[in-house]
Formats: sequence, C-alpha cells, structure tokens
Amino acid sequence: MQSNQNALIIFIKNPELGNVKTRIANVVGDEKALEIYKHLLQKTLEIVTNVNCEKYLYYSDKIVKNDIWDNKIFKKKLQKGNDLGERMLNAFTEVFAEEGIKNIAIIGSDCPSLPPSFIQKAFEELRFNSFVLGPAYDGGYYLLAMRQLRYELFEKIVWSGPLVLSETMKKINKMVKTHYLLPALPDVDTFADWENYEKNGLNL
Repeated sequence: MQSNQNALIIFIKNPELGNVKTRIANVVGDEKALEIYKHLLQKTLEIVTNVNCEKYLYYSDKIVKNDIWDNKIFKKKLQKGNDLGERMLNAFTEVFAEEGIKNIAIIGSDCPSLPPSFIQKAFEELRFNSFVLGPAYDGGYYLLAMRQLRYELFEKIVWSGPLVLSETMKKINKMVKTHYLLPALPDVDTFADWENYEKNGLNL
C-alpha cells in the first residue's frame, strides 16, 4: 500500500552519446551535449529529492538499475508510446492504477530552475483545482498535474511546437472551471538556453 497519495512522474532520456540534446549537439557536439544533459539530470535529482511524494522514474529506452537514481526511492519504469503525448498518457494511466495514488504530477529533466516548492505547490493546489500547469517560456509546460486522468490532454497536439501550452489550456477550459498556473520558467533546449542558465543560474 502506498504511504503517500501524491505521485511524481519524472521523464528522462537515457544519457547516451548521440541520443540527447540534439539541438545543443548541433552547436557543440555530442560529447558536450551529453555532459550538459548529465548535469540537467543531476539538477533534476536534487530538485525532486526533498519533495514529499511517491516518485516514478520513466526512462526513454531502457531501465537502468545502477545509476544516480536510488532504486529504493524511485520506482523505475519504461516510457511506452509513439510520441510524447502517448508516452505521458500511458505513464499517467499506469500510476493512477497504483493503489492509493490520488494526485499525479509529471515533469521532465529540462528545467533546472524548477524550485521543489513548485512541485509541492502543485499537489496542494490539486485540493481545489482539477489541473495544475507550469508554463515554460518556449510555449510548452514544465509541469502538468491532475487528480483525474483525462486522455484528451494528450491527443492532437504538436509536441515539438510552440503551442503546446495554449492547446492544452484550450482543452482544460472546455473540461473544467478550475485550474492553477504556476509561475513561468525556462527550459534548457538550445545552447543559448544553456549559456543563459550557466550565466544566471536560478535567475534565468
């Protein structure tokens, strides 16, 4: 039986040469891109460590037992689906099926300026709101939380485009009257994003 009704899904890519941060790799090469991604993974680990919830780590390609993610803390699973929406839907479906889980949030590994308090705030706001979103500067979102699975949120969206947040909001507004938006934050997707992060840190 779960000890906590809140669950956090963390989506990561397996940190392998030539497989991560391709837009950054186009500028600085695969080795530097992998180094940057490993830093982002370490930051994500630090962010989620003190968040009070069950934690589910979803790998992109294969589950790794011996890495920075403690097997005793993180329930390790594999992403399944043809695109990001399908993979997120499948992950939410799996975790909602776990005994005792009532609220779920999902994040990726591209937002090193995400305060742990924002994740905790998302769970708190689910007491009063059906959905919580964390807008990203690039038009996407760095966090999505819900208390009931709605598959519509993961369908018919161009996941690599700049309208992910706005299209998701349109769907939410048709479903419910109550949602909560966290403060907007930047993702690290390009080398310019990384340079800004290095320069400004959490004040990016």
